Amino acid sequence: MTSLFRRWVLHNFWLKAVSLLLATGLWYIISPEQEPAEVAVHVPIEFQHVPPHLEISSVTIPEAQIRVRGPERMIRQLQPTDIHAQLDLKDVKPGDRTFDLTAQQISRQADLHIVQVVPGQVHLSFDTRLTRDVEIRPRVSGNFPAGEQIAKVLADPERITITGPQHHVEKVDVASTDPIDCSGMQTVATFTTNVYIPDPLVQVVNPTPIHVTVILNTAASGH
Repeated sequence: MTSLFRRWVLHNFWLKAVSLLLATGLWYIISPEQEPAEVAVHVPIEFQHVPPHLEISSVTIPEAQIRVRGPERMIRQLQPTDIHAQLDLKDVKPGDRTFDLTAQQISRQADLHIVQVVPGQVHLSFDTRLTRDVEIRPRVSGNFPAGEQIAKVLADPERITITGPQHHVEKVDVASTDPIDCSGMQTVATFTTNVYIPDPLVQVVNPTPIHVTVILNTAASGH
């Protein structure tokens, strides 16, 4: 038995050990989990180093579709948060600017290969940020008994602060509210509503509920 063991096991032992290691490594390389796979991932475009007092004035900003190739086990576990499309805005000034979106702008794990980036370019508009106060003008309507009509409408607060790209903010003369239906009210009533800015690029600074007081009078009273 000892002779047989020496003959089949110990004879050329190191050659057999190296062959076993090579076979194991080859199996690992060609195992299904190591075969290349590919997937498309949709991710938002991240903007880095945005200059102070600068706003992106483009109404829509596209997402990036990233086609990624890598070991199948990694592709199966891949999450959209593992891929980042990044644009550096460090030297951007007001105006229009086109950026190339390539594999160099995509952050990912080292074993993943970027096959394609769509879109290949991103065109954006930039403007100086402007902040200012505007009057609140409530939108009030209603059906009232004969002889009654709206005498006065008061908003609290009377003004609100808005901010956004300069050319957009400058076009906002007043801020309206959501429609208020006063039908059925008597003499004086207060409604709580929200301010409304139709331009999606203009934001309200510190949004707060708007209290609108509506006062009625009668035409016969002479007021």
